[in-house]
Amino acid sequence: MITGGSMGIGFAAARSCLASGADVMIVARGTQALERAREELTAAFPGRRVATAAADVGREHDVAAMFASFAERFERCDGLIHAAGVYGPIGAITDVEPAAWWDAVRVNLFGTFLVARGAAQSMQATGGGRMVLFSGGGASTPFPFYTAYASSKVAVVRFAETIARELAPLIEVNCVAPGFVATRLHDETLAAGAAAAGGFLETTKAALAGGGVSADVGADAAAFLVSEGARGITGKFVAAPYDDYRAWPERLDALRESELFTLRRVLPRERGLDWQ
Repeated sequence: MITGGSMGIGFAAARSCLASGADVMIVARGTQALERAREELTAAFPGRRVATAAADVGREHDVAAMFASFAERFERCDGLIHAAGVYGPIGAITDVEPAAWWDAVRVNLFGTFLVARGAAQSMQATGGGRMVLFSGGGASTPFPFYTAYASSKVAVVRFAETIARELAPLIEVNCVAPGFVATRLHDETLAAGAAAAGGFLETTKAALAGGGVSADVGADAAAFLVSEGARGITGKFVAAPYDDYRAWPERLDALRESELFTLRRVLPRERGLDWQ
């Protein structure tokens, strides 16, 4: 199952999974975009099954319905790639509307909880599986003027680390940061302007001018992490453009029960300071 699968990283993840021999269900809110995506994927990968489901991942009824639809079409859910997400309101904390801020958290964080919960229930009933959740800007560094997005996305990382321990060893869970991918989200920054977006406006313009990071980078990482090749990797925060994650299966002893590739505090003594 791939949420946000009608475009961007989710669509690229569907292509990568189909190319690896998987059958997929892509999920998004827009039915027309879903149908276009299904037609393109079916044409590109004849013989593979591509199902669709329209859902708002932040609504419990929609998520329950999409898993019911999945169960009608497929024998089991071996993998989940959760790529659906929104930026939410852009602007200073004193200016953004609370309702819009909360709605972004509903989609990005509560939606991740609902989708991961449904996948866990399905996987536990059929012998296990793997999940990949997507993080983004603000998860590893502060992201001024994007507080709803940053707060919800860093929460997704800790959520992934937490449920990885909770669901082990039957289900493995990792989180991927895809880098600056040129998606429709950045149109919102351009529309917001410098007054709302601050310095990130110029960062966005420069990154878009350079083409950004290909959607395939994060998509391929997600496809690998839900594959058998990633067995043993769980509870990790993967920066797709930078991390040599395909070599991690050779380093499971070092990764297991370590703080490598996780969120944590840095203590003064770790930086050569003589206090605390």
